[in-house]
Amino acid sequence: MNQATLHQLKVFEAAARHSSFTRAAEELFLTQPTVSMQIKQLTKSVGLPLFEQVGKRLYLTEAGRELFATCRQIFDNIAQFEMKVADLKGLKQGQLKLAVITTAKYFIPRLLGQFCELYPGIDISLQVTNHEQILERMAHNLDDLYIMSQIPENMDITCQPFLENPLIVFAPLNHPLSQEKNIPIHRLSEEPFIMREPGSGTRRAVQSLFEEQGVKVKVKLELGSNEAIKQAIVGGLGISVLSRHTLLLDASQFSILDVQHFPIHRNWYMVYPSGKQLSIVARAYYDYLLAAAKNIVEQNATYSYSTVETTQR
Repeated sequence: MNQATLHQLKVFEAAARHSSFTRAAEELFLTQPTVSMQIKQLTKSVGLPLFEQVGKRLYLTEAGRELFATCRQIFDNIAQFEMKVADLKGLKQGQLKLAVITTAKYFIPRLLGQFCELYPGIDISLQVTNHEQILERMAHNLDDLYIMSQIPENMDITCQPFLENPLIVFAPLNHPLSQEKNIPIHRLSEEPFIMREPGSGTRRAVQSLFEEQGVKVKVKLELGSNEAIKQAIVGGLGISVLSRHTLLLDASQFSILDVQHFPIHRNWYMVYPSGKQLSIVARAYYDYLLAAAKNIVEQNATYSYSTVETTQR
């Protein structure tokens, strides 16, 4: 290993993470032959195969898995060192890796924008995905912080609530139920329903309430994004349950139904694995989000909700 270089380890780490030389090359802006050559030289230095190919899939060998874990520790330590040096110089520099569930995209980018103005030297990587993929990323410790609306079960994590995330019933603008108050939840079984895809935290929360109340809805569509569901609602294809935060940009296009047992009360959480030492940059964002998120989102939400009420009148 004395002949192994840091560049070779970076190439190997990317290939191992993606299980693909091609995707590693794309991420590192290298050619695939260059990636293959770097890994070939690293394999020679280790003295054992690092990858094996079964069919069209690439797998790590036992030596490869050990080296992958070692690489992650090396790069984490280097990143910590770089940020500590920057902090000693009175600067906030480095990289912030965030993974958020899809609904959080309605307000997290706004908060990131203001954070970047405060700390222009910080580069940000933002992954937007569903609940199950967030858990997978957390299990592999791929990010600094995770923004979620449902606390993971059977995982040793540290979490901090920072904002309410109520789930409400969306309907087309002139829906017949839009003028009714205190609608019995069983009335929803008479309406065509649009549901998020399996693996979604929103879907899990909605199904839990329906099962608790003995409600069976007629699922007409399953869609993988809030925006697709909103377009389907506007198109008159049915009703759905979504986070109130998804109203921030286009509240005037929907009716919000006053249904018993709604809103479903949930929170947004900042989550990370227990025992993980937050980087200086991650800690700076953690503190910033606690201080800033509630005021910024509520100001926008108040405007949006008043728009909905005015429209419904």
